[in-house]
Amino acid sequence: MLEIYDDAYFMRQALAQARLAATIGEIPVGAVVVSHGRIIARGHNQTERLNDVTAHAEIIALTAAANHLGDKYLRDCTLYVTLEPCPMCAGALAWAQLSRLVYGASDDKRGFMRFGRELLHPKTKLEFGILHDDCAELMTGFFRGRR
Repeated sequence: MLEIYDDAYFMRQALAQARLAATIGEIPVGAVVVSHGRIIARGHNQTERLNDVTAHAEIIALTAAANHLGDKYLRDCTLYVTLEPCPMCAGALAWAQLSRLVYGASDDKRGFMRFGRELLHPKTKLEFGILHDDCAELMTGFFRGRR
């Protein structure tokens, strides 16, 4: 039997990565890279663990996907990420020529959309709001617990 996975399924996989980040004290952002209906890379924030401000979930997932494919370009890939990428990550996605970006919750303070969609590659398709409430609640719950 052939199973078809949808955006909600893959965002739930990204949410699992975000929860993993939270369990190790990282800001709960998770990401998965999908190619031809299959997850080829996963990532979650590791800035604290690695002492590296660039160790965002998206960057870790992009690096793993590029290693898996043996190519720096992710032209036939979709990145699912629980939080709107920052400008740094959007720039990396543009350089990778990502085919599609899907994010859950918006980040009004640090998200790339403050500067516009132009930060992405012109051919990258953009979708957002997939499992928005679940993604947003994970973030707000994490910070509520730290206050």
